[in-house]
Amino acid sequence: MRCPYCNSEDSQVKDSRPAEDGTAIRRRRVCPDCGGRFTTFERVQLRDLQVIKKTGRKVPFDRDKLMRSFDIALRKRPVERDRVERAVSGIVRRLESSGETDVHSDKIGLMVIEALKAIDDVAFVRYASVYRDFSDPKDFENVINELSAQINGGGGGQED
Repeated sequence: MRCPYCNSEDSQVKDSRPAEDGTAIRRRRVCPDCGGRFTTFERVQLRDLQVIKKTGRKVPFDRDKLMRSFDIALRKRPVERDRVERAVSGIVRRLESSGETDVHSDKIGLMVIEALKAIDDVAFVRYASVYRDFSDPKDFENVINELSAQINGGGGGQED
């Protein structure tokens, strides 16, 4: 592994342990040339996924972009990082085990909405407003009424 500080071709692993609910390995590394310390994560990748955008363009699936979507929706919300990691890992596992290599962005968006609904109602509404392309305050009211009906009817809401 190349050192991010001095670009040396070699680094030594000092510590390895499971991370992200056992779906990744966290490795602490040190560069023998400059002494810089850094962390890497190793994940199993079952297949190379391609995301089909609404325009029809294909782009490689990017787990970090999925994580950023969660981070934006959950900004300033009291949600543990582990919970977000588990949600993202679950979505990635579902996509990889589906047997498909090409996945429509809409399918990923629905999976994110489903996960956010279980994690945090405010984040769900934030994400839904972008995903469903809200153009009117009435759109927010409709989603909030949907949530209220589910909560009062016994389904949905926050998990604790």
